[in-house]
Amino acid sequence: MSAWLRRLGLLVLLGMGLALPAAADEFRPAYLQLRQVDATTYEVMWKLPALDESTTLRLRPQFPPGTLDITPLRSSYAAGTAVQRWRVQAEGGLAGKAIEFPNLAASRIDVLVRVQRIDGTAQVGRVLPVVPSFVVTASPGAFEVAQTYTVLGIEHILTGFDHLLFVLALLILVQGMRRLIMTITAFTLAHSLTLFAAALGWLTVPGPPVEAVIALSIVFVAGEIVHARQGRPGLTQRRPWIVAFSFGLLHGLGFAGALAEVGLPPLSIPMALLFFNVGVEIGQLIFIAVVLAVIAVARHIARRLKIVAPAWWWRVPPYAIGGIASFWVVQRVAAF
Repeated sequence: MSAWLRRLGLLVLLGMGLALPAAADEFRPAYLQLRQVDATTYEVMWKLPALDESTTLRLRPQFPPGTLDITPLRSSYAAGTAVQRWRVQAEGGLAGKAIEFPNLAASRIDVLVRVQRIDGTAQVGRVLPVVPSFVVTASPGAFEVAQTYTVLGIEHILTGFDHLLFVLALLILVQGMRRLIMTITAFTLAHSLTLFAAALGWLTVPGPPVEAVIALSIVFVAGEIVHARQGRPGLTQRRPWIVAFSFGLLHGLGFAGALAEVGLPPLSIPMALLFFNVGVEIGQLIFIAVVLAVIAVARHIARRLKIVAPAWWWRVPPYAIGGIASFWVVQRVAAF
């Protein structure tokens, strides 16, 4: 496969990414948390995106018949999120009953739900507009935890455009399948370490600086692509696994920040962490497979049409990647 054909495929995929919202690592569905106080009483926390304290989506959970609000609603607003708290009392408890989300389809967002039971166990799920309801179960099973957190991991990596852009930059830079496997393995190992450490509370780093440095890591690798092409290979070209491991530690902190939005079931923390990470790896492999498939298709089309790329073509992918990441750096630093 010629170098320009490889970059043609990567550019096509990059163009697809540019058509998506520039939300980068945003992971902001609505969030409903229920903490059981006794057999029939629950503390409710309802979070949803908002422009300001009074401008929110017209979306609120609808509890089953026989459920009463027993405390006044308290509201607060910070960083684009409105938070409402109150207590409800459900006749016979909520186990086995459905919580509805009217107008969810019109809101065009999903809802994460976490139910903290009185025995310390938890149920976590995602409500989609196609089925706008959530059934509270009596107790969670291992399969439920594994399934839920695997799906959350896959969804996070496939919507975490900065993480995908970093992997894409590595795919452009690293030549040879063996070196590529070593590099991706180093990246995976590193972000797994910091994901576990941060999620378990062993490592605490403020989120905004981490997100800014993640964007900066993409700018760095994009620059390394240009230097390598100009005959000045840097450390990333000579030892890509070292750079992938170093920046992978930062990306793991980003994953942990997303996981913190959902929370972990107290009695199943190791399993939830494991399967969230498994989901992240599955999503990463899906992305790499799509990149390779696009390359194969581009190679086939170019052969059939006898396309000859211009000499400047190689500059387009790294400059596009670097430009997007530079915008993210400025945007995230400004958000401090």
